Amino acid sequence: AYSSINNVGFILLGLAVANETGVSAMLVYLFIYVAMSLGSFVALLMLRGEDGALFETFADIRGLSVTRPAIAWALLLFMFSLAGIPPLLGFYGKFVVFQATVEAGLVAFGAIAIAASVIGAFYYIKFVKVMFFDAPAGVVTGKSGAAHWVLLGLTAAIVSPLGYLLTPSLTDLADKAAASLFLAV
Repeated sequence: AYSSINNVGFILLGLAVANETGVSAMLVYLFIYVAMSLGSFVALLMLRGEDGALFETFADIRGLSVTRPAIAWALLLFMFSLAGIPPLLGFYGKFVVFQATVEAGLVAFGAIAIAASVIGAFYYIKFVKVMFFDAPAGVVTGKSGAAHWVLLGLTAAIVSPLGYLLTPSLTDLADKAAASLFLAV
């Protein structure tokens, strides 16, 4: 829940700027956030316990790097990107929102956003710690179809440094959308 609140806060921060730059930054962040969240949920939905039940707690993903390493590495990528750790694309999304906030003179809000990101990073690091440094909880089952693997790979590529190849087009689209919004006013 805290993760969602933190990320929605960044989205709203772009709106709080109340100009084209802020809305454009919000749209860029929103695209990246959707990729990070979608990838995380697809990865978790690909996992099942011995009884076939979906994973629901931290205890369920203990030792995932041993039992399902590809999914664990993908989740690590998503968690670090959600935390805004460079060079992952989540950092870029947070940076453009922060930049728009500072340019609009809302430095205090920007500082609060950075503090919230640091606090949120502890949640994501705990997720990674449990997957990579705790002993496996049990057998992880679940056969995933090709569509799951394709979606996982695509979202992982987007949030990885490869995603920066999309930023010129993404920024251009976001700028045009923001400009059209302010033309209507």
